[in-house]
Amino acid sequence: MLDRTTMTGEIVAGDSAVLGANWTGEGTNFALFSAHAERVELCLFDKAGNETARVDLPEVTDEIWHGFMPGVAPGTRYGYRVHGPYDPERGHRFNPNKLLLDPYAKAIDGDVKWSPAVFGYDMDAEEKDLSFSTLDSAAVMPKGVVIDDAGYDWSGVEAPRIPWGRTVFYETHVAGMTKLHPAIPEHLRGTFEGMGSKPIVDYIKSLGITSVELLPVHAFPDDSLLLDRGLRNYWGYNTLGFFSLAQRYFGPRGTDGFRDMVRAFHDAGIEVILDVVYNHTAEGNELGPTLSFKGIDNFSYYRTMPDEPRYYINDTGTGNTVNTSHPRVLQLVMDSLRYWVTDMHVDGFRFDLGTILGREPHGFDQRGGYFDAMGQDPTLAKIKLIGEPWDIGPGGYQVGGFPPGWAEWNDKYRDTVRDYWRGEEGIMGDFAARVTGSGDVYDFRSRRPWAGVNFITAHDGFTLADVVSYNEKHNEANGEDNNDGHDHNRSCNYGVEGPTDDEGIKAVRARQQRNLLATLLLSHGTPMILAGDEFGNSQGGNNNGYCQDNEITWFDWEGITEEGHALTAFTRRLLELRRDQPILRRENFRDGLIVTWLNPGGGEQTPEQWADAGANSIALRLVRPDGGADGGADGEWDDVIIAFNAHDGPVSFVLPEREGRSWTAVIDTDTPDGPALECAGGEEPVELAARSLVLFV
Repeated sequence: MLDRTTMTGEIVAGDSAVLGANWTGEGTNFALFSAHAERVELCLFDKAGNETARVDLPEVTDEIWHGFMPGVAPGTRYGYRVHGPYDPERGHRFNPNKLLLDPYAKAIDGDVKWSPAVFGYDMDAEEKDLSFSTLDSAAVMPKGVVIDDAGYDWSGVEAPRIPWGRTVFYETHVAGMTKLHPAIPEHLRGTFEGMGSKPIVDYIKSLGITSVELLPVHAFPDDSLLLDRGLRNYWGYNTLGFFSLAQRYFGPRGTDGFRDMVRAFHDAGIEVILDVVYNHTAEGNELGPTLSFKGIDNFSYYRTMPDEPRYYINDTGTGNTVNTSHPRVLQLVMDSLRYWVTDMHVDGFRFDLGTILGREPHGFDQRGGYFDAMGQDPTLAKIKLIGEPWDIGPGGYQVGGFPPGWAEWNDKYRDTVRDYWRGEEGIMGDFAARVTGSGDVYDFRSRRPWAGVNFITAHDGFTLADVVSYNEKHNEANGEDNNDGHDHNRSCNYGVEGPTDDEGIKAVRARQQRNLLATLLLSHGTPMILAGDEFGNSQGGNNNGYCQDNEITWFDWEGITEEGHALTAFTRRLLELRRDQPILRRENFRDGLIVTWLNPGGGEQTPEQWADAGANSIALRLVRPDGGADGGADGEWDDVIIAFNAHDGPVSFVLPEREGRSWTAVIDTDTPDGPALECAGGEEPVELAARSLVLFV
């Protein structure tokens, strides 16, 4: 039995000011918030998982339990046992039989080994979560690790600080991007070192990407239900530790491998954005496991039902909702964000179900405590903040509702552009608004066009190749009888479901991929490309790859076709034009840019034509405010026309006449490698092929 008496005199009061386990050079200070605990035990372990000490934290100050242990050095494993009332009907779930992870742990060793011991209640009891489990969970729980993270040399590394107006996001996954890459050493594939390797960094830079957005890299477990089906949590939207990296992505250098990756991207002038999940945790609902928050202070950390605190408010759809209305929980989120910026040098965050963070007891509030805290924080004011502006709670859809300084995923853009190119009728006005920056959504409170993050595809849903190859989802491999994932995909297979040898269908699909990419990269707003779309990556029609850590989601680099390489070249060309021509990436709704929508006859679109549900051909003309008097002598375009034809047949367009100057097509999605169309304008029409886009200058 562990001799606790030998430890009693070795811990002193320590400091309550800094939460977590903090190495001082002489020992480690431990501090844990719990408003309703009656006693907190600190448990220390060796690398084999054997408990070597158990002591009470001797002091509590302002609801922070704390103590300092001399000699406890980096590498020490630890956890907590928290004593207090086990009264689920009042929202309290304290159970000292459960070893708990420190919410501030900066490293986590081991994985959750699913067994009845990780649950705070007796799983066989009739009353379920009202019962009390006496099983000890230490043997099946991961442990926090004391670290010394002050030794990494960041000298010579500068953040790229890409202006919002020039930003292009590239959403990708550490494993998906690297697992099958032949130029990455095998032992580095699927790791942070692999993601930061020269082949990956050089490739992303060659595309013209400014900002890599990584799917969640915070520590997360594999759900027991997935393991039972022989699957794993691939996406990672089930956080276990907000300061810890997922060990599954560690290479030889562990945490420093992540820092090396950030350094490599920064050296290439590329930002690193993290997709983060502060809206819920891996502990689920009242029948979920007790891993951390639930056993430390359930009533404070989670939103519970006002009249029945036994149950959780489930605005996330995952079982629980983190209570950012509590000042200490808000502090946890803020401290975590600052840590990733100051210690790990990341450049911004995309917030999963971001509306949750702005949710107060009365509902979403863009002037709530979370947004107020973010807005005044000097560290976070310098980085990119992107919200996913929806959740499933009341008033949870908030596209356009975030405060100034934030960008938002714009699903209105995704839905409208997909619908337009598959021939949906009656959406021309909406399409025009999306292409010109969604001013109807974002042109308020001096927000800029960049506030809308435009995307056609993202990790959740079909890839671009699958959008033009499948009418229905095909998620059978997920083991849920194809009942998971979206049913309304706004996709079209053009005659055959999935792969085909029909050259006509293949040609239409290839052109539609170019149309969608060209629309995205020629629209005002901030574009986001899903990694792999630029070479036709497919998931075989699976639109919910959250549990497919395998060849379904990993990029088949060696299997990229000739058509895929051509699409990559086309994407590079678009990104080059967007970079070099400011007229294609409008930065201010009030810059004086002259925006005109033209009908195929060459005149300005009339109200009757806007109302014509069957009219799916239109042209956008953009003229610089100086009227192009210099004729583009500065190398920047002064007058461009983007002509769109979503009809399944050709359409003739009459372009405006400009004395002494003709129009030249620099992008044509029908013949991307063919001779450029030229037109003098005026009475001379130019024919756009079926389902095509042409950019004239």
